[in-house]
Amino acid sequence: MSVGGDEHRPGSIGKLTWERIETAPFDRELEIAVIEGHAIHRLVFPCRRIFGGWIKAMTGEHVAVQPTHWRIWPR
Repeated sequence: MSVGGDEHRPGSIGKLTWERIETAPFDRELEIAVIEGHAIHRLVFPCRRIFGGWIKAMTGEHVAVQPTHWRIWPR
């Protein structure tokens, strides 16, 4: 799994808030992450939710990760 650097706390980071993965939309590019305690392990590429999992938004390649949170991909 490719992840970015750890950020300091879940929830609000700047103006972007991490949402629970169950609420992730299917129709847009998202930043997804696994949040464990106070550590945020985020993927460094935009993803899209599909039925049964996640894909890389740019290539359509399946992403083998079970994220816990999402937010809109920052542009």
